Amino acid sequence: MGKIMDRRQKKTRDLIFKAFIGLLSKKHYNQITVGEIIEHANVGRATFYAHFETKDFLLKNLCEELFGHIFDCTKTQPTHNKYIFDCNAPSSVFLHLYQHLEKNDNNILRLLSCPNNELFLKYFKDCLISLIESQLNIFDDKRNKEIPLNLWINHIAVTFVETIRWWLDNGTKQSPQTMTNYFLALV
Repeated sequence: MGKIMDRRQKKTRDLIFKAFIGLLSKKHYNQITVGEIIEHANVGRATFYAHFETKDFLLKNLCEELFGHIFDCTKTQPTHNKYIFDCNAPSSVFLHLYQHLEKNDNNILRLLSCPNNELFLKYFKDCLISLIESQLNIFDDKRNKEIPLNLWINHIAVTFVETIRWWLDNGTKQSPQTMTNYFLALV
């Protein structure tokens, strides 16, 4: 949504997010219907579609909320209450992301680990690429300049996604700081 929302629109959008997240705590993404989301959000079908073209767009917006929050926290004066995620941001955006994953903010781990999660992983990776592009300076000394930049960025994104998968598969026993260190060592 490129335009600025008024309070009523934001409240409605937040209700839809909250209903969607609540449903994600009980069932897999693929089993959730728009009908269930609007019932739990107590909004009309037209209202839902005024905010999100499809359930997939709702999922994409949830992912953008996470990354938008992290992007804003890298600014010197972050905007509060703009996103559904709230925290005290660490200096590393990657540590910040791991911390949200550890807290399982808004059931994001369920999206990462559910069957048929390709769509979420695509949105996640697209947002992650933007985040990496904003943080390229921390990877400069590791990059072989003969490798095309877009391939290098893709490699970093895939490495991050795979460290998350490994972490999930192993029960998230390591701390976010440890996982951030592993990720940076692998790149």
